[in-house]
Amino acid sequence: MKTLTFKTNIKCGGCLAKVTPVLNEEKAIENWKVDLEAADRVLTVETNKLSGNDVRRLVLKAGFEAHEVG
Repeated sequence: MKTLTFKTNIKCGGCLAKVTPVLNEEKAIENWKVDLEAADRVLTVETNKLSGNDVRRLVLKAGFEAHEVG
């Protein structure tokens, strides 16, 4: 299992509600979370199959930006 980390523009619960169905629908994602308390609104994704670009495209599909960090 690899953990991918992204800085996002997901800022609130409403934003989270928009991205949740898109990320939950992706079967290759084992677990994910967004830290709304962090200044960078960090998205953490656990997956064995997806690349950072794959996750970035999923977040973009929901209308948000994600930039991989680390």
